[in-house]
Amino acid sequence: MHILFLTDNFPPEVNAPASRTFEHCQEWVKAGHQVTVITCAPNFPAGKLFDGYKNWLYARETMTGINVVRVWSYISANEGFLRRTLDYVSFMFSAIPASLAVKRPDVVIATSPQFFTACAGYVVSRLRRIPFIFELRDLWPESIRAVGAMKGARLLSALEALELFLYRKAAMIVPVTHSFKANLERRGIDPSKLHVVTNGVDLDRFAPLEKDDELLEQLGLRGKFVAGYIGTHGLAHALDTLLETAVLLRDEGRTDIHFLFLGGGAAKAALREKAAALKLDTVTFVESVPKSQVVRYWSLLDASIIHLRKTDLFTTVIPSKLFESMAMGIPVLLGVRGESAEIVKKQQAGLTFEPENAEELRSHLVHLAENDEFRARLRGNAIEGAKEYDRKYLADQMLRLIKNLYTAKE
Repeated sequence: MHILFLTDNFPPEVNAPASRTFEHCQEWVKAGHQVTVITCAPNFPAGKLFDGYKNWLYARETMTGINVVRVWSYISANEGFLRRTLDYVSFMFSAIPASLAVKRPDVVIATSPQFFTACAGYVVSRLRRIPFIFELRDLWPESIRAVGAMKGARLLSALEALELFLYRKAAMIVPVTHSFKANLERRGIDPSKLHVVTNGVDLDRFAPLEKDDELLEQLGLRGKFVAGYIGTHGLAHALDTLLETAVLLRDEGRTDIHFLFLGGGAAKAALREKAAALKLDTVTFVESVPKSQVVRYWSLLDASIIHLRKTDLFTTVIPSKLFESMAMGIPVLLGVRGESAEIVKKQQAGLTFEPENAEELRSHLVHLAENDEFRARLRGNAIEGAKEYDRKYLADQMLRLIKNLYTAKE
């Protein structure tokens, strides 16, 4: 079977969509299938080309057996609604003709969060007369409304109409959470074509490690209790809450608890400026690092902070970094309500707190820092719980769904 996958994020980018797509496709190749990924030149989140890449009209490479086609797109940083939309739309228009140059695929998969990629998937499915699978990573444009990135009610309504059109035209939809599935069912989408495949983690890469001694020295973290946020610094993440927590701890003399921020995004510069203005010596910012280096920074953490803005939409979200943290054996402090909080509670892998509640986060950090035995128990629970989200198993689960669809359409 030849699987064509459209995504605007792919390694060497290290965000969640890039990792999920790469790890799934890699497993499908190992299972004996041909996989072609159409993507753009790597530039997320800073909007700058990665070393060794050019924004060409069309370029090819092979990554662990995956045929990768990179097409031109309008490159912008992950900030500013208009420029980001131009980025998304340009990829859509480049991906469609590139798909026609690919040896005939049997199915086409397009992944969100933004659904202009899904628009391309639908068009390609019609032109190539093959089934279209919509991998649903985010309820876009509902997430735009949640973070206030766009105010025009008419435009949002038009985008939601397009969203529903794509759901109806997809032969299969693969939501990454059960909450997304329930949302689509409430909106009249046929439940028989909705199949949840959650996010997960590569257990071969993310596993418990001793703290990286070189990085401890380099970052001045030796002897500190390190609470870290690893991932995109976006509008949705409301990371000001972590800085507010750092202020509370500093003001009560808890300089032993240090905050580490790793990653980039639309809010990164403002967070740096705010931390500097507040004279927060207990906060360190690190720019995005290559995928191969991320686990070194995970190893430094005594607690992983995962946080999203306080809004009903994000009760449906399960941040993929939750599973990476669990696999590394790092207790989770989760400021996200809903399905992800249920996972943390079920696995007893950490503590939950109300989103945007700096005082509650402060209390949990102090409790973890002062209770080694409790922290060790959470660590063991996290490692055991991560086994339920093994990416290899989840990739196989999705492959079975694709095979069933392909067989039924023959």
